[in-house]
Amino acid sequence: MASAEERFARTGRDGRAPASRRFLAWCVHAYTALGLLAAAGMAVLIVRGGPSAFRGVFLLMVIATLVDSTDGTLARAVRVKEVLPHFDGRQLDYLIDFLTYAALPILLLWRAEILPASQSLWLLAPLLAGAYWFCQVEAKTADGYFLGFPSYWNIVAFYLYAIHFHVAPLPSWLTIGLLLVLSVLTFVPSRYLYSVHRGKLNLLSNLLGACWCVALLWILLRLPSDGSDADTLLSTSGDAWLAGIILLSLLFPAYYMAMSWLISWRGRTRT
Repeated sequence: MASAEERFARTGRDGRAPASRRFLAWCVHAYTALGLLAAAGMAVLIVRGGPSAFRGVFLLMVIATLVDSTDGTLARAVRVKEVLPHFDGRQLDYLIDFLTYAALPILLLWRAEILPASQSLWLLAPLLAGAYWFCQVEAKTADGYFLGFPSYWNIVAFYLYAIHFHVAPLPSWLTIGLLLVLSVLTFVPSRYLYSVHRGKLNLLSNLLGACWCVALLWILLRLPSDGSDADTLLSTSGDAWLAGIILLSLLFPAYYMAMSWLISWRGRTRT
């Protein structure tokens, strides 16, 4: 705990932080708000529709994820909670994350017609599950894990889109089944890796995740930007490398889920 002298050095006589520190803290919040700009761009592109627009949506998802992954480090560095105690940056972060990780990816699945119109109501399941997860007080455990499936609907949307249009269309029952299983897992109190924490397993996950991100960027750059329906896209993409890398890149999400379930299972067997 800081001494009275240290606290006084960080604040003025009126108890407020110096203007320079407040400016830096607001800069961090503005950096977090870049995710909101990405969300706005995603919404516009989803409404526009089409392969080129959808590729832009996924690129904006990457940008939003990079901002979300780095703003916490900046916030801790400038002590935003201490400098601006009346503005809750975490609430801003959760608002943006719900849009970019859950609501907008689900909207993309609807706009891209991954499911037939008669079955699109099934998309409400992941939307509600995402809302529940982001409203949990204990969405992250004290020992450094996510609790319940951590609402990675942006990744789910990417793979459903990429596989549907560039590998082979999945049957509706399989797509619905995947969405429902992951939605249910949101409510199951299992632990999922949270890679920003220290530990050998998280270090390995980050290294594998870096390779996975490179593969995803390669896939995004190779996605065709012409055509308007599944048949056209499948015939124009015709790239065995693209389909192969899409399927190969699924190994990392499979590793993530398997390791998370293993950690949860070990934790339960020890109690």
